[in-house]
Amino acid sequence: MGLSSIKKAYGYVTRIKNGKTQVLVFQHSIPEAGIQIPKGTVNAQEDAYHAVIREIEEETGLKNFIVENLIAEDNWKNDDGATHNRFFYKIVVSDAPDKWDHQPTGGGDEEGLTFHYFWISSKDEVELIRGHGDYLHHVFS
Repeated sequence: MGLSSIKKAYGYVTRIKNGKTQVLVFQHSIPEAGIQIPKGTVNAQEDAYHAVIREIEEETGLKNFIVENLIAEDNWKNDDGATHNRFFYKIVVSDAPDKWDHQPTGGGDEEGLTFHYFWISSKDEVELIRGHGDYLHHVFS
């Protein structure tokens, strides 16, 4: 195998509430998984833009959102030593609940899990798992 990196698409799903930007995060039904943002692996025949749309739909159940822009692309070393080519997108949703639970539909490792979604209003409000908050400051600027 070559040194091809694994492509990952991350979504900062945002909304405006009382004039302030909020970002969607979730807590796993497995507590040690920590607080995360929606993300996933880009499939072989897919680009990161389409992957992030698919992942947001599968992981959050939201449908009425738009991908506003690519915030950042980087190469990041995962804990297992693999390099992830990461794509962070800003996504805007106009109509979403304040909190909800969703069972991801993508299958695989996430089969049978429940994700508990809620919104944060600053980058220091919760501690996201390693890497997930790397570009939050671009959203809360």
